[in-house]
Amino acid sequence: MSAPGYPSPHQGPGSYSTAPYPVPHGGYGDPNHAPPLVDFHMGYNHKQLHPGQPVMHQPVPMPEYGVPQMGPGYGGPMPGPEFGAPHSGPPAAISPAPAAVVPVGVPPGLEYLTQIDQLLIHQKVELLEVFIGFETNNQYEIKNSLGQKIYKAKEKNDCCTRNCCGALRSFDMKIKDNTDREVIRLIRPFRCASCCCPCCLQELEVQAPPGTTIGYVSQDWNPCVPKFSIKGANKETVMKLEGPCFACNCCGDVNFELTGEDGGKPIGRISKQWGGLIKEVFTYTDNFGIQFPMDLDVKMKAVLMGACFLIDFMFFEKD
Repeated sequence: MSAPGYPSPHQGPGSYSTAPYPVPHGGYGDPNHAPPLVDFHMGYNHKQLHPGQPVMHQPVPMPEYGVPQMGPGYGGPMPGPEFGAPHSGPPAAISPAPAAVVPVGVPPGLEYLTQIDQLLIHQKVELLEVFIGFETNNQYEIKNSLGQKIYKAKEKNDCCTRNCCGALRSFDMKIKDNTDREVIRLIRPFRCASCCCPCCLQELEVQAPPGTTIGYVSQDWNPCVPKFSIKGANKETVMKLEGPCFACNCCGDVNFELTGEDGGKPIGRISKQWGGLIKEVFTYTDNFGIQFPMDLDVKMKAVLMGACFLIDFMFFEKD
């Protein structure tokens, strides 16, 4: 039996024409965005953002004066009284709109992260890299589990650094929301990559908003297994991240397991998705998935995003 929808103006009372908002398979996202990635599975029993769950979108500019306000979630004006409905008396006084509730301790622009436990990160195709091998600034789209874009990220450095230092290069990466406001900045200094030397290991600083440090991703020395510490603003270890002995993408996903400070049972993961033989060999784009507890501190969710970018550069960036 199909779910009831909105009353149709061409049908009698009690008749319904379409399913209620949001519709299955993606909701009312931007038609320019990619479709939902239904084949992505993290392998955990966790609460996912499914088509039947409302989506709190990123803030958008307010409508201009005189423009009809749109209803929440669908492309039409706010519904008025039904045609032919009995008169219910004089109009009631309009109460003021309630003030927006801002979560305490959440950096501006990261409010959306409080209600999700999964992110998908897709590197954009750079044609200049594909045809002539010239290294350009990496660009990424960050989406929810429905494939709706919530952030975009772009690397910033100079041409000489990109093409001479390769995957070890330093960079500043800006992460912006859908209103083009910078909400996160990632800073990676130049460090060595030798697992035999315990000094000058990789580190990434995460700022949100830009200029305010909220955490670090630090590589832990280990000659065999890639390990990282997820740290707070004072460099206190909050979580651990551990990858496989051979972090190479050969015909399957590569998983970096997320655990608590003292190890133990995994509470999440960062996965490099296998994109198929042709895509992996002939393109420079990578796809990642991040899964974390729903109630994790939103600042640590942002730091895990930084960890994903660091892992991409260290193990999957083609020189």
